[in-house]
Amino acid sequence: MRIPASYPMALLAALITLTPVYILITLASDTSTLFDSHNLAILGNTLALMGLTVLGSILIGVPLAFISAYVHLPLKKIWLVIFAAPLAIPSYIGAFTLYAAFGPGGEINNLLGFETPPMYGLTGAAIVMTLYTFPFVMMTTRSSLLSLDASMVNAARTLGMSMTQSVFKVILPRVVNGIAAGSLLVALYTLSDFGTPAMMRLDTFTRVIYVEYNAFALGRAAMLSLQLMVIVGFLLLIESQIKTASERHGRPLVLFPNKWQITAMIATFAPILLLAIGLPLAIFFVWLARDGLSDFDFSIAWNSAYASAIAAIVAVIVAVPVAHAALSGKTGRIMERVTYFGFGIPGIVMGTALVYGGLQLPFLYQTLALLIIAYMLRFLPLAVGSIRTSTEHLDQSLIKSARVLGASPREAFTRITLPLTMRGIIAGAALVFLESMRELEATLLLGPTGFETLSTYLWRVYEAGYFGRAAIPGLLLVVISACGLAIMMSGEKRNQLEH
Repeated sequence: MRIPASYPMALLAALITLTPVYILITLASDTSTLFDSHNLAILGNTLALMGLTVLGSILIGVPLAFISAYVHLPLKKIWLVIFAAPLAIPSYIGAFTLYAAFGPGGEINNLLGFETPPMYGLTGAAIVMTLYTFPFVMMTTRSSLLSLDASMVNAARTLGMSMTQSVFKVILPRVVNGIAAGSLLVALYTLSDFGTPAMMRLDTFTRVIYVEYNAFALGRAAMLSLQLMVIVGFLLLIESQIKTASERHGRPLVLFPNKWQITAMIATFAPILLLAIGLPLAIFFVWLARDGLSDFDFSIAWNSAYASAIAAIVAVIVAVPVAHAALSGKTGRIMERVTYFGFGIPGIVMGTALVYGGLQLPFLYQTLALLIIAYMLRFLPLAVGSIRTSTEHLDQSLIKSARVLGASPREAFTRITLPLTMRGIIAGAALVFLESMRELEATLLLGPTGFETLSTYLWRVYEAGYFGRAAIPGLLLVVISACGLAIMMSGEKRNQLEH
């Protein structure tokens, strides 16, 4: 049997993806204590934060999904963009600005003259994480709602059900999978996030791993990393079992609210959106007006840009054979799924593993190359998914025609496959670039000495307490993240946006 040409490169990528796990197991083998009472407290904090965030995201995300899918509003596409806009702000930026805004002596106290309660600990972290993750639930639930046929609801209404009863007895039971899929994304994001619990002074796995790493306790950091990965692996297993809705698509439900109902919806959700989007931008502009541009070194932005650009190029080069292997057979699909494991490894865990790997290979330690490898391993699935999708829609008869006319496999790939899938390749590279620009944890651990990026600069500013210097890098990251959101939204099916 002939082995597809893409398999060797895909196998190499899969093996490299598993390398951090092997390193962590090796490091943790030197640790005498597997689990103690302190671990129990960390586990409790982590699970409590995850549970509260998931609950908050469902309570906000599901009603917004219902409104954006079914309720007839003027300028409906703009409302959808506003509901999804919190995704354009990295959660650590939200944590930074909310921490600075609230409490005695905070920006709200200084500007308006009244005290607000401080925002930190489990409550503060749960609020911040909820504000910046509920769009995951909204997007997946909305997709499920749009796939339902309105005739089912109309039939229920004809049989005497009120609209409220129809929602709870007919609609929600049929979109449970969509809600569950979004909730799992929220849970995975919460587990892997480092900046928010660190800024909110909450001891979760990611924060304690960073503390142990800075104390040169690599073995204990590795043990904690493996414990965190067990939870992540369990959630990924659940995610793989969730099936998407298989109902036949029909005409979507359309509701026409009166003025009072529209007013009630705005009054309910406007404070949430203002807190998530308006407050961080307002705080940054206040700091910008107060401190100006003089202290910011724009070479930091350049560092972020060129490191992310190299990571995007490397990721695309690796992703092309992985995507083609996935379309060539079952073995290729298994290798592709293995590369997705890197996306499930939190950045702080990836950084800890690669630091040890770099110590064994001195020519790599504290180099830009090691940082690029970390970016590539974490965000490779974004490029693979984009390239695979564009390749799936390629007309295979064109390639077969080229081969019949005498073109070699390489010629058919370079002259037909590559040009026709270039849009997917560019989209994948753009997503890797944007996520690398936002990455904080691995950059803190693996960045070369003196190499500052926008995200690490924000972290240093927070630690030093010079909040005013965060205005320019913060606004730059928000703009860059908004570009990433625009790419993601453009990938939504056109018919969904037109509803």
